[in-house]
Amino acid sequence: MIQKMKKLTFLVTNKEYEQFLTDIRELGVIHIEELQAGATSEELQAGLALAERYKNAFKVLDYAADEYTAPDEPLTADLEDATALTLLDTIEALSADELSLKHQLDTAEKDIAALEPWGEFRWENFRALEQEGYIPTFYVCSSKLFKQEWADKYFATPISEQGGKTYFVTFSTEHPDITAESLVLPEKSLSEYCAEADRLQTEIENVHNRMLALNEQYRGVLTDGKIDNENEISLSKVHLSHESIADDAVRLLVGWTLAEKVQPVVDYLEQSHIYYELADPAFDDNVPIQIQNNKFATLFEPILRMYSLPNYHDIDPLPLFAPFFMLFFGLCMGDAGYGTIILAVSIAICLLKPGIRKYGMLGACLGGMTIICGLITGTFFGIDLATVDWDWIRPIQPYFLNDSKKESFFGYSPMMVISVIIGLIQVLIGMTMAGCKAVKNYGFIYGVGKFSWVTALVSATILFGLPLFGVELSQVVQYILYGLIGLSVLGIFFLNSPGVYRKPVVGAVMNVGSGLWATYGMATGLLGDLLSYIRLFALGLTGGVLGSVFNSLAIDMTSSLSWGIRWLPLILILLFGHGINFALCMISSFVHPMRLTFVEYFKNAEFEGGGNEYTPFKIKTNN
Repeated sequence: MIQKMKKLTFLVTNKEYEQFLTDIRELGVIHIEELQAGATSEELQAGLALAERYKNAFKVLDYAADEYTAPDEPLTADLEDATALTLLDTIEALSADELSLKHQLDTAEKDIAALEPWGEFRWENFRALEQEGYIPTFYVCSSKLFKQEWADKYFATPISEQGGKTYFVTFSTEHPDITAESLVLPEKSLSEYCAEADRLQTEIENVHNRMLALNEQYRGVLTDGKIDNENEISLSKVHLSHESIADDAVRLLVGWTLAEKVQPVVDYLEQSHIYYELADPAFDDNVPIQIQNNKFATLFEPILRMYSLPNYHDIDPLPLFAPFFMLFFGLCMGDAGYGTIILAVSIAICLLKPGIRKYGMLGACLGGMTIICGLITGTFFGIDLATVDWDWIRPIQPYFLNDSKKESFFGYSPMMVISVIIGLIQVLIGMTMAGCKAVKNYGFIYGVGKFSWVTALVSATILFGLPLFGVELSQVVQYILYGLIGLSVLGIFFLNSPGVYRKPVVGAVMNVGSGLWATYGMATGLLGDLLSYIRLFALGLTGGVLGSVFNSLAIDMTSSLSWGIRWLPLILILLFGHGINFALCMISSFVHPMRLTFVEYFKNAEFEGGGNEYTPFKIKTNN
């Protein structure tokens, strides 16, 4: 539900301005409207830059807390002046040191890898040979290509063999004519590079421990600094949200507050003798919105935000968006086994990750619906439960909506027909919401045309659809339905654009023309919209078929093996196959329900979106 808002216009003198901002900030219920679009200041730019530093610092600390293990002894990171800014400087310096040390360690490890085939040796010995005229050269080649003549001619001496390659060195007074890869080795010995790598690793661990100590001891200080900076940013934005009038002596501000919280604001303004005007939003105002729903619908709000928040003149789609999206997800996954995995992982998230518990609860809803849909269709990890010969499942096999066991509806799969029926229900609900939106914004007469379409489609569906399923309608019911269709036709052709045309005759003619055009659009658009919902059946069927294919592959490819060793490749094939299928189904089960909702449903509901979220000007605290 979209909460009702009230518009407040303030006129504040320069003398009262700063105190006024302090007071309304303490109230914490007024959203200040930006009157100078795109305006900025040095203070705001500095605050935004500092906010980015805080963001990066917390990333560093969070990474350290998640990836590094603290030693058994207590860690300390005492600072002489542990302010938020000094902590930022310290964390940034530690991060830079860690990056530099890791680069040095990578270089040392590459040198170690280059020297390992040669073992430990002293370069002084080779330099002594060079002084005698014997120049050492290092080579590597395939062991099969190493020639004994190189040893006779150039004193080629094999040092080691690794990975089918021979590493050797030659000593010659001339450039050897050898078809092998010549190597340039690092200038230090293997032991020196190993010691350097150990030293660098120790320094990196010290940096890690320092980060862990900072996170443990001073995270609260850093959090307070981050919140203080956010408050300064908020204040800077408000300073840019007024207009100066009366030769810059008075400042004009526009704010919004929830209708239910307007009384404390009015009381303060009256006591402070601040001039204000309180009014309901005008239709062309950019009204901030706040939506409030039950706990179940609120779980799906992040998905709605991927499209947009509703604007103030929309009908909040979330209460009806949530159950349909959950149903669509379950139908697209269509496998009770996969639903069990989603449910188990979601429950684990709820128990182990309190910070993202709401996402775990969302996953639990989606997983639970997938289990239900998978049991209805009779699919469990690709197994067609309607065809298995298991005694315990035979009593419920007739209830599975499986193609191989159920009679078709006019040559179509039952699930295909059900998908289209679900689509028709959602489209009709969307059209009803469009009518409610018209009534809300313009008046009842403006919603008659939209309600007429809903009435006509529902009546026609009952009148002509139910007999196809063997339901006989009485003569009285048929007459009533025909009458409703007739009344709906009048609404469609004569009340689709009320009030647009002032002359009655012109208005009637134009409304009839508009009704004909709407009828053409409905006849073509509705069919396309309903056919889009077949994807619910197709995706669920595809996931089940792919799961069944991987089951068959696992059984057939290992059938010649004894059970003593068969179980391992069987499990590996099943894990690999169902892992791929599960990932594909997860992607499809998010993308296609969103497509059906954001396109078919929102189009018929005339959902505009583009809402500006209600963000009251208040002091943030670390609570």
